[in-house]
This record gives sequence, C-alpha cells and structure tokens, in this order.
Amino acid sequence: MTAFLTIIIVLFIAIAIWQMVKIFDLAQVSIANPGVATDKDNRFNGYMMIGFLIFIYAITIASFWYLGDLPLMSNSASEHGQQLDNLMIVSMVIIFIVQTITQFLLHYFAFKYKGEKGKKALFYADNNTLEAIWTIIPVIVLAGLIIYGLFTWTSIMNVDESEDPMVIELYAQQFNWTARYSGGDNVLGLANVRLIDIDKANVLGLDESDPNAQDDVITKELHLPVGRPILFKMRSQDVLHSAYMPHFRAQMNCVPGMVTQFGFTPTVTTAEMRLNPDIIEKVANINKIRLENSVEIEAKGQELRYEFDYLLLCNKICGKSHYNMQMKIIVETQEEFDAWIQEQKTFKNSLTN
Repeated sequence: MTAFLTIIIVLFIAIAIWQMVKIFDLAQVSIANPGVATDKDNRFNGYMMIGFLIFIYAITIASFWYLGDLPLMSNSASEHGQQLDNLMIVSMVIIFIVQTITQFLLHYFAFKYKGEKGKKALFYADNNTLEAIWTIIPVIVLAGLIIYGLFTWTSIMNVDESEDPMVIELYAQQFNWTARYSGGDNVLGLANVRLIDIDKANVLGLDESDPNAQDDVITKELHLPVGRPILFKMRSQDVLHSAYMPHFRAQMNCVPGMVTQFGFTPTVTTAEMRLNPDIIEKVANINKIRLENSVEIEAKGQELRYEFDYLLLCNKICGKSHYNMQMKIIVETQEEFDAWIQEQKTFKNSLTN
C-alpha cells in the first residue's frame, strides 16, 4: 500500500512539473509563433472531448452493471423500506438523465465550436427565453423531489401510537451498543448518565426508584418480533453516534444529552432473509474471499465461515474503534421472541448489592 501511494505521489509531482513547463512555454510568446493554439491543436482537443464523453458514459454504465447495487432494493426488511427505495430510484433516474444530457451538450459543443482561424464566435449577450428554461425546469424538478421526499420522510417518522409499538432503547457508547427493552408495561424507566453504577450493574444509569424501570431488560443482542411496530429511543453516553440499520432503511443520530427516536416495522425474519437469492450470492462471495485469506482470519481468532445477520452499526466516525461498533439484530417470530425475552433478567433482578 505504501509503495502504491508513493507511485501516486510521484505521478502527481510529474504531472505538476509538466503543467508548469507548459505554462512557461505558453508565456514565452515569440514572433515566429504568435498564436496560443493552432487549428490542429483545437481539432485534437475537440476529438479528445468526444473521446472523454464516450469514456464517462462507458464507465458509468460499467459501474452500474458491475458495481451498482440497485438490486439492493430487493433486500429491504421493513414496511417503510420500499418507500425509501422508490425515492432513491426516482432520484437516481432523474440525476442520470440530467447528467447524460448536460455532459453530452458540454462535450459536443466543445467539439462542434472548436476554434478555427478566421472563424468568429457568435454569442448572445443575453437570452431571456433560455434563462427562463434553465431556471424554471430545475426549480420544478427539485421542488417535486423535495416535496416527494418530505412526504416520504413524514410517513416514515410519524409513528402511529395507536398501533402500540414496542419501545426499545438503543444506548450508544464508545464503542458498543446496549439495548433496553421496556418490559411488560412497555414504558422505559427514567435514566441518567449520572446514575451509572458499575458496581451494581446499573450500566445505563436507570433510576432504581422508578417503578417503570424495574421490569426493563438490558441486553447486548437485539431481538425483534417480525410484523410488530418498534419505536426506538436513542441515547449516547459520550460522543455523537448514529444508529444505522441498513436493511431496515433506518438511521438516526444518537446525541449526548438528548433522546432521539426512529420507528419501523420489521417484515422479514433473519431466517427468511438468509434464503434471499441476492443475500445467498453475497454471502458466497464473502466466504470465497475469507477462504482465500483464511490464515489471517484464523490468526485473529475469527470464525472462517460468514453467515448473514442483520446489524446495527454506527454511521458516525466516533473514534479509533468506530469500525467495530456493531450489534447483531435477530428478527424472529413472535413466539420465538417471547421465549427469548422470558429468559432475560429484568433490571430489578440484575441489580447486585
């Protein structure tokens, strides 16, 4: 990697020197060569513009074909996920169309109207019709996208309390996550970082005198029942974190000193998602790569074979171990969830004297 960076730096230095030499040569205007560029130079640059236009179209198509993950729209695992994916697709289609047209016009006109001796450029000092067109059209398109986005955001963020969502707290700290379930009363107990007491296993600073806190359940693994609305309340102990659950199309900042929230309904269990053809293909590719690097992986004490799991990640650069700040999410049936939650200790039972 160091050698690669060294080569890149040397290449950039060489390009910079080459450009400075060109600038110096252009500054030395002589009687024998009073022109900056000849017709041959202009033709060459014109053809280069067309060549570059073909290149950017080819690289764009290749990127979509080989690297694009628009099929990622098939792995949404929440009710609102399809809305968000549709918004993304609409935005990408509009951007692609505009980029295709504007880049074509830019490079084609540079070729068509290249400089020639004796040819005088015709230009308009101003054209109200053109200015109206390229002002009104972007305003309409952007306004439509913004309004569409606002309606989508509003429908996602307005949690329907009448559906009795399960309330779960996500507690962020460098560099791990902790989940707190609201228990049988579905009400989270009061908490404050000043009440954290490691000796008594009160790691989240719950108020021991609050009745609502007694049946709260604290875990290091997030289990969610499929088809049940979930309302996440989020806190941070130290710095700004961001709770990011990509397959559920969910992300919300965790801000020290305040509680943020995000709600969604999971629609696909972990077991079902593992049978998704796209996921099967990706897992196979990952395991192939891991097999090729098996010595290094086993040296780190990691499992060689990868198996798909939903993950809660931190999407803010929160420190040196940010990359490893994640929690496994298991989406299961209501019966499986009920059986799991029954095995967990409540806050009252976990307190130590």
